[in-house]
Amino acid sequence: MDSTILFDVLAFYQVATTMSVEVGNRTILTEFILIGFSADPWMKHIFFGIFLVLYLATLVGNMTLVILIRIDSRLHTPMYFFIGNLSFLDFWYTSVYTPKILATCLSEDKHFSLAACGTQFFFSCVVAYTECYLLAVMSYDRYVAICNPLLYSVAMSRSLSIGLVAVSYVVGFLNAIGHTANTFRLKFCGENIINHFLCDVAPLLKMSCTDTQVYVKVLQGLVGFTVLSSMLAILICYFNIILAILRIHSASGRWKAFSTCASHMISVMLFYGSLLFMYSRPSSTYSVEKDKLAALFYTVVNPLLNPMIYSFRNKDVKEAFRKAMQRLKIPR
Repeated sequence: MDSTILFDVLAFYQVATTMSVEVGNRTILTEFILIGFSADPWMKHIFFGIFLVLYLATLVGNMTLVILIRIDSRLHTPMYFFIGNLSFLDFWYTSVYTPKILATCLSEDKHFSLAACGTQFFFSCVVAYTECYLLAVMSYDRYVAICNPLLYSVAMSRSLSIGLVAVSYVVGFLNAIGHTANTFRLKFCGENIINHFLCDVAPLLKMSCTDTQVYVKVLQGLVGFTVLSSMLAILICYFNIILAILRIHSASGRWKAFSTCASHMISVMLFYGSLLFMYSRPSSTYSVEKDKLAALFYTVVNPLLNPMIYSFRNKDVKEAFRKAMQRLKIPR
């Protein structure tokens, strides 16, 4: 083993004893140590560079899409209103995790207090739950646009669109409160080293020294209801969309209708695919490295991909970007 790595590991164990308080005959943890991705100094700098580039690209991509939708009148439609809110969520989603990842790569101080862990956990839950419902709302928007195109502007009024987004945020916020309160009512004992780059359910459960049966039932209820209800809504909408597309006689008409849903379908598959892989695997197949990769995808990669998905294939967004560049007198 490399001497630097050995020194870091020994240092982690040395400070572990200072991050706890005695309660009765048990030692309750009040701080954790996040290992991150590597203890090797060179690798830490490489990871820092990679994550910094990804983070800046995600911020620029999502905020550019939000600004374009705000300033271009042709993008003032329900579909782009929802896309703008999705980009806003992705902007905050990556900001919940990436700054801590960057700090872990550079700093030797990997301490993470229980309060900081709970704060990160709470805001990640807010964004994740809200995105679940927002993706379901977006599928309903596509259902109305394809199945009732003549009534689209009436059925998807601005007040309804704002109301649906507001409900997504409120329900996401309430679910996050329940999820976080349920998690951090547990007491954590023993080794305080988390072999991860974030405070997540799996590593926290491993450190729990209280009964988790009630916790698991509440967790399954919250996550199960949110994921299943939103996925069911999406499936129902797309079932009707497919039926409507099949009734279109011309191939060009069917392709045009399908293309309006393609970006949203890709976002749904990426988001739910990573979540289901993360939280639906049997415990016997659990692997720390696989867990890190899955978490990395939905916390860092997915927020970067969404603005690309909704802009590269979209003529209206590309035209809005071209006009914005002309206003700033920046050559294409």
